[in-house]
Amino acid sequence: MKAVLFDMFGVIARVQSSRSKAVLERTAGGDRDRFWAAYWSERPAYDRGEVTGPGYWQAVFARLGAPLDARLTEELIAADLASWSEVDPNAVELLGGLADRGHVLGLLSNIPEDLAVHYEASHPWLARFTVRGLSCRIGSAKPEPAAYAWCVRELGLAPEEILFVDDRAENVHAAERLGLRGHVFTSVERLRDLLEAA
Repeated sequence: MKAVLFDMFGVIARVQSSRSKAVLERTAGGDRDRFWAAYWSERPAYDRGEVTGPGYWQAVFARLGAPLDARLTEELIAADLASWSEVDPNAVELLGGLADRGHVLGLLSNIPEDLAVHYEASHPWLARFTVRGLSCRIGSAKPEPAAYAWCVRELGLAPEEILFVDDRAENVHAAERLGLRGHVFTSVERLRDLLEAA
């Protein structure tokens, strides 16, 4: 193993909490189940950078059949960014230790441009990553093979020399089908043990 390719959300950054999801639901109004169905249905285009934040929320509210103005759009974007902004300090510490010991680090994240800009402005530890495969900028997202292929090419290594870490088994299995080693993330401690044994 010569490099570790990390997922962001669910590994380094935390997924949306119940509290942050409730803020989004209150901001959007209406039926919560219909809201989340629309939210996730329109998300792939946003993650790939095919639409902007306002365009994404217009598509969500068009699916809901609800009105949307500029003020509400700004509030939804802010609430959405906040819902994905909590970071696990133990994971960040692990990254720092790996980088300090000379490990090559890569990042592969399904992330929209608004959130990418937010992270780049507020999290200097992103500089630890030699390669950053952000879906909004590479035009493909996990588990699409092109997303992994982009990272492998940019890392300049053979797939079997890269360990891919993600909290979603389907994303790990997609990487393994392309020859990468895989680890389904459950905790920082378990990942640390794996890396120390490697």
